Amino acid sequence: MDETADAISSSPATGLTSSEAAARLERLGPNMLKPGRRSILRQFLMRFGNPLVIVLLAACVISAATGDATSAALIAVMVLLSVILDFVQEYRAGQAAEQLSRQVALTASVLRDGVRRDIPAEQLVPGDIVFLSAGDLVPADAQVLAARDFFVNQALLTGEAFPVERHAAVAPVAADGIDTDSDGQVFMGSTVVSGSAQLQVLRTGKTTAIGRIAQALEKPPPPTAFEVGTRRFGLLIMRLTLLLVLFTFLVNVAFQRPLLEAFLFGVALAVGLTPELLPMIVSVTLARGAMRMARKQVIVKRLSAIQDMGAMDVLCTDKTGTLTEARIRLERHLDPAGNDSARVLQLAVLNSANESGLKSPLDEAILAHDEIDVSGWRKLDEVPFDFERRRVSVLVENAGQRLLIVKGAPEDVLRVCAQVEDGTAADGSPRAAALDDARRQACAALLKQLAGQGLRTLAVAWRTEPGDFIAATAADESALVLAGVLAFLDPPKESAKPALAALAASGVAVKVITGDDALVARHVCDKVGMPVTDVLTGAQIEAMNDDALRARVAEVNLFARANPQQKTRVLLALKARGHVVGYLGDGINDAPSLHAADVGISVEGGVDVARQAAAMILLRPDLNVLHDGILEGRRTFGNVMKYIMMATSSNFGNMFSMAAATLFLPFLPMLPLQVLLNNFLYDLSETPLPLDNVDDGDLARPRRWDMAFIRDFMATIGPISSLFDFLTFYVLLKVLEAGEREFHTGWFVESLATQVLVVFVIRTRGNPLKSRPHPLLAATSLGIVAFATLLPYTPLAGMLGFVPLPPEFFVILTAMVAAYLLLVELVKRWFFRRWERRHPPMTA
Repeated sequence: MDETADAISSSPATGLTSSEAAARLERLGPNMLKPGRRSILRQFLMRFGNPLVIVLLAACVISAATGDATSAALIAVMVLLSVILDFVQEYRAGQAAEQLSRQVALTASVLRDGVRRDIPAEQLVPGDIVFLSAGDLVPADAQVLAARDFFVNQALLTGEAFPVERHAAVAPVAADGIDTDSDGQVFMGSTVVSGSAQLQVLRTGKTTAIGRIAQALEKPPPPTAFEVGTRRFGLLIMRLTLLLVLFTFLVNVAFQRPLLEAFLFGVALAVGLTPELLPMIVSVTLARGAMRMARKQVIVKRLSAIQDMGAMDVLCTDKTGTLTEARIRLERHLDPAGNDSARVLQLAVLNSANESGLKSPLDEAILAHDEIDVSGWRKLDEVPFDFERRRVSVLVENAGQRLLIVKGAPEDVLRVCAQVEDGTAADGSPRAAALDDARRQACAALLKQLAGQGLRTLAVAWRTEPGDFIAATAADESALVLAGVLAFLDPPKESAKPALAALAASGVAVKVITGDDALVARHVCDKVGMPVTDVLTGAQIEAMNDDALRARVAEVNLFARANPQQKTRVLLALKARGHVVGYLGDGINDAPSLHAADVGISVEGGVDVARQAAAMILLRPDLNVLHDGILEGRRTFGNVMKYIMMATSSNFGNMFSMAAATLFLPFLPMLPLQVLLNNFLYDLSETPLPLDNVDDGDLARPRRWDMAFIRDFMATIGPISSLFDFLTFYVLLKVLEAGEREFHTGWFVESLATQVLVVFVIRTRGNPLKSRPHPLLAATSLGIVAFATLLPYTPLAGMLGFVPLPPEFFVILTAMVAAYLLLVELVKRWFFRRWERRHPPMTA
């Protein structure tokens, strides 16, 4: 609900008190667009909305209504146990993931009890006094109390790409007055491009402008590749399940078996075919992966991004902070002739000291020269930096002299220069000469020479302004006098070379996308052992259409002088070629690319807008940390795939055998209750899969969801399971001459033994004797098989319809299980050899 002006009032000098803020937070709720997690009870009850659970509960009610109280009770117990197992595991996983997300949650600088402090943005309430500076995200709708060169980008709300300047509101703003053109208001989700401001929060959460839009649209985010894959897998299983269940039910009806028994058997078969633990296995595996990645200094904000990280085969990154130390120092300050110049340094310090935008590492390197005294100068105005002009201008005054000082990318500054400094006049003032072609060529040669030495450069220019000139715009950046250039050194990281080698060995191609000069970037790439295959500049990218760019991106691994839009186009071109693309960035200009990438990665020290756009946060800007994260992503995906492969091979084979057996058996191959128990015990044996070890071979290459692989694996391994099931039928009926109850018991034990023990073969692509499973997985699997073997000899046997089996059955069973596992191992190796021949790794 909207608050009145009185309800949002607070003192700009002291802010709200803690008690006032707590009361408003309790009344209005957290500053979030999405609601918080549902209550534990509601989360638990939602599990009963699963279609399979509903069918089972219906079967339970029907059994009870027909007088079979024992079956009804046992079905109810097994449903409850399955739901509890699923809920507990997934709830714990969700709690762990939330705990990690809180480490990198968005914070806001507020005034509470007269003290400035940082609090989680979700705790903001109307009336809070908030401080913002360049790089921050606006955390709530607010009125501007004070501003200094305060420019915000409201593209999220208005679609307008260019920043707008906001000033202090001349009159109090109504709490319910939403006007994106209002000079005194800013809105949640906007980005501070430059300057600073003090705000008073008007609206939070769903009452904000963007909150109202979100409520009106309520659009879910686009599904990730992983989510699309699991959905397709679910549809495949659903179709197969429907086909087999209908077939079984019609056969049983045709043979005039009891209708209730046929229905219950069909329900049990559907449960057995459905990998109902898949959501839990996925959630737990991803959450455990997130916790392992946190120990390796990678915080996961979106769990499904872990799988995308494992599938990533192209990493795009800037060089600063990843290939270099990000400890930039100013090495030289030169006039246009290439001589050392104190004047160039003085002008640069004046520009950087008076720039109100986010200070770049280059600005910090300039300001480290504190021997330059600029105390006599006064700032009058500023034209903030943007990524189209790539310049920043400040208007300063000293003793009646007014100067517009411009600093920026050399080619963008030279473009607006008409003259160059050429020595000094008799009175000590700089002398200017026309910037003719010869001088332009000399400047270009100087810049090329510096770039060849690995030095980054900025150009500094100026022009005098009349005494009545007080407001500068981008249009005033013309007819400038070039003062000279600044040369910076950012030494390559020692850890970058081995990290790049490790990424290449892991099948990840690294491409550098930078705003720097191509020669500087190439120099750094050479120093860290990354051969440059080809270079594209921003100007060349701009001249290409999307098809042409898509054709070139594969062979290019260095993109220089690229602006944010061009970076995004490169990422989209790579994705269009079928690559899974990661992007590592930490600046305001990186936010669009972080959104466009399959995996957006930022660093802890990045600006708010970059960290908010990213799916993962590196606590240390190091490619070694990123490589560890990639391996964890592959390990996580590997364990999810193990469950998928188990569910689509041995488990599906057993259920297919069960359906086929109804054609020639005079009775049901297994009682519905026994099918449910078999499925529950099998699922229980698979719960430790998220903890399992993954072979080094599975970590060596990118892993992605592939429905063709799953389908072919099922079609290859599944029939082996059915073959041995039919062999068991023959042994039970012809060799041991088993009756109905003995048949049920014998096949229950055999089917569970084969589908549980085959995990030791399927969990690795290599030799199962050399790849050790996690101790808990081994103990659970062997324990379940032992339990199933002993079950017919326990007091529960009669209730479940089991009878003791003769000793010779277990002798035959042991031989059959050993033969089954050996055959699966041989066919598995053949399958993977053939698959890898037909599907070689993609190259970037």
